[in-house]
Amino acid sequence: MSKENKSEALSRRKALLFLGLGAALSIVVPTVLAVSGANAQEKAGEEANKSGTERRQERRTHRTERRQERRTHRTERRQERRAGREERREARRTGRAERHGTPPGDTTKPKQ
Repeated sequence: MSKENKSEALSRRKALLFLGLGAALSIVVPTVLAVSGANAQEKAGEEANKSGTERRQERRTHRTERRQERRTHRTERRQERRAGREERREARRTGRAERHGTPPGDTTKPKQ
């Protein structure tokens, strides 16, 4: 077989593959959508029982909670950064003191 015939055979195979996949999806998708629609109707029914004021208050509460979580995490990250800086500073001071023969925390220059 020549190269042209092989490429035609592959394209036919691909066409049949796509046709089969399309047929399979046409069966699966409507059932999935029907199930999703049923869940959406249940949730909509729950929301319909609440007044606009209650829904608005829930949104505000969730918004406030999310904001507070962001602030808490931001503070924790800041404290971790500060602690890391202090550790690195202390390690530098200790290393400097060992090299120069001065006690850690002594800021006077050694005599040479």
